[in-house]
Amino acid sequence: MNTPPGYEKKFGDFIRLCSDAKAKGTAQVTVAYPWVLGDTYEELIESLSRLADAGLLLGIAARKDWPSQN
Repeated sequence: MNTPPGYEKKFGDFIRLCSDAKAKGTAQVTVAYPWVLGDTYEELIESLSRLADAGLLLGIAARKDWPSQN
């Protein structure tokens, strides 16, 4: 699968998070909300692939802390 157009710019903070975590030897990253990983299927798969490539586990904050999406 090819990287979605504009992914690097849109998800620059997430890419840095993965890079920094790998460089520090961190085993897991935690995101506050699942939509941090992408707005489309392609973006989500790219984000999960980058996590896997970095050898990182993923945590997502507790649902009770999520703002309403309604």
